[in-house]
Amino acid sequence: MTLESDTENDATFMSDALRLAKKAYAAEEVPVGAVVVRAGRIIARGYNQVELLKDATAHAEMLALTQAEAAVGDWRLVDCDLYVTKEPCVMCAGAIVHTRIRRVIFGCADVRAGAAGSVMNLLQSPDLNHACEITAGVLQSECAQLLQSFFKTKRKQL
Repeated sequence: MTLESDTENDATFMSDALRLAKKAYAAEEVPVGAVVVRAGRIIARGYNQVELLKDATAHAEMLALTQAEAAVGDWRLVDCDLYVTKEPCVMCAGAIVHTRIRRVIFGCADVRAGAAGSVMNLLQSPDLNHACEITAGVLQSECAQLLQSFFKTKRKQL
């Protein structure tokens, strides 16, 4: 696993994902945003819509992957990269491996449920038929701050 971003493009695409996370925040969803990039351009976008859609699978990554499959015309996304503001959970990591995403770039770790190295590393499991390159920590403080602010506000409402 790579700990830091190697390119300026990673920060640019993560900024796009962060804008989507802010849309989720405004909609009172857990603020996670995701974009899928192919050949240097965004082909799909998603942000958490679990509450809106009343669907536990409506995570930013899942919505972006579905949109990317439609854009590509195939369920295989072998030449695509996924940028997401928070480390993917097990469900999302499974879908990422299944769609054969080339690289996953995430902002902040999820120490309780992360499946890209924090709790487990499903994205690079030798037991599965595909492994993704991982770049962690891109715009980490901005991504973490947004999540912390959201949950701080939610706790005050209780």
